Amino acid sequence: MQNSMVNTVSLFLSWQMARAVVDRLGAWVRELAQPFRRSRPNTFMSWLLCAALSTSVALPNAHAQLTIEITGAGANQLPISIVPFPGEERFAQALTPVIIANLQRSGLFRTIEAKDVLPIPVQPADVRYPEFARRGADSIVIGSANALPDGRIEVRFRLMDVARQAQLAGFSYMVSPNQLRLTAHRISDAIYERLTGDVGVFSTKITYVERQGNRFELKIADADGSNAQTVLASSEPIISPSWSPDGTRLAYVSFERKKPIIYVQSLTNGSRVVLANFRGSNSAPAWSPDGSRLAVVLTRDGPSQIYLINADGGNVQRITRSSAIDTEPSFTPDGRSILFTSDRGGSPQIYRASTSGGEPERLTFEGAYNVSPRTSADGRSFTFIQRTGGRFNVAIQDFGTRQVQVLTDTALDESPSFAPNSRIILYATEVKGRGILAAVSSDGRVRQRLSAGGSDVREPAWGPLLKAQ
Repeated sequence: MQNSMVNTVSLFLSWQMARAVVDRLGAWVRELAQPFRRSRPNTFMSWLLCAALSTSVALPNAHAQLTIEITGAGANQLPISIVPFPGEERFAQALTPVIIANLQRSGLFRTIEAKDVLPIPVQPADVRYPEFARRGADSIVIGSANALPDGRIEVRFRLMDVARQAQLAGFSYMVSPNQLRLTAHRISDAIYERLTGDVGVFSTKITYVERQGNRFELKIADADGSNAQTVLASSEPIISPSWSPDGTRLAYVSFERKKPIIYVQSLTNGSRVVLANFRGSNSAPAWSPDGSRLAVVLTRDGPSQIYLINADGGNVQRITRSSAIDTEPSFTPDGRSILFTSDRGGSPQIYRASTSGGEPERLTFEGAYNVSPRTSADGRSFTFIQRTGGRFNVAIQDFGTRQVQVLTDTALDESPSFAPNSRIILYATEVKGRGILAAVSSDGRVRQRLSAGGSDVREPAWGPLLKAQ
């Protein structure tokens, strides 16, 4: 009882301080701040305290990488041996360490040491299957990396089955030296897909916002946190990044003009355009599956409501009509419905509305606080943030059974985002007062933490599958 009272008082005092900021920055911040951010003032509102003046578009400078800590594992890990590729040692980026790290990070594989296997097998005929069987491997990865006269590198790999002594998969790539890491990710995807039956997402991208002091940077990185690049740098907050379905553009909200404005920025040439700058606030962009339009939250007609807008900024259509606050839209994979958060029932809950209109349907009933819905790519479930006993955790709900499972045990989770294979959820959380990224498998068994040195990291979103796949 005493702890509950302390928590309540703490939240009340934090909200009072936030209200002071709201009064200074104007009515548009008030609309965004209540009621869904009210219980989490240390994320959104504390970032607003650091408002200043400069903004710059910055593609593609590399910065500090995210480091990964893995906890937990799948119920049945697949034993696999990754043999070093002859020739990879001659290049700045070796392939097999990346492949090993990827498979280990998934929690579904147990890698078996193969560095001491001599001679190193390169072709299927070179493999001594009894030796790998003795070590406990069910599968073997062999390959090579050779420099070509034109400066490119030929990378070959084969996935071999130990029991059947047969090839399961094999590819050859002609790549430039700076594509070696991506090639290792693609090999990892091929291995993952062949052995699990699910699509691999090692070669996909993530985006997030990193804050250092008064500087905010919108970044993209490989799914393992490597190769981080700054898309936008600003001394004003940047929130709600959203990937276009083809992975070539990001929509996001920037406060650089002292109010929330939605921009769409190209990741190929760095150019950007204003998507929504209406009276009041413009926030929470979410792309439709076909990339032709976005769902956004506007206050131009009163309280926060859900609207559709073409990707070029035209044809604005209002979807929700209530006196409540409707926010955080997310399309279903078929593009016919939008999930969103609303307090129309008295407390923040998740609803589903048809893009063609009609009365929204309430989806969440467990607990008094459920926000930030994101639908899985397979359309079977959605992830969201649920408050239970003063803690904010990532949860998942099945559309068919409506069964809810809480996946995390941290206290201040936010911004969940499914991987494009629906098997992993990326989210932001807080550890020792600092924002970090984390990931959890959709069954809750495998967990990862991604941190960036002394920076505060928030607002993650997982990108789509690459066209090359």
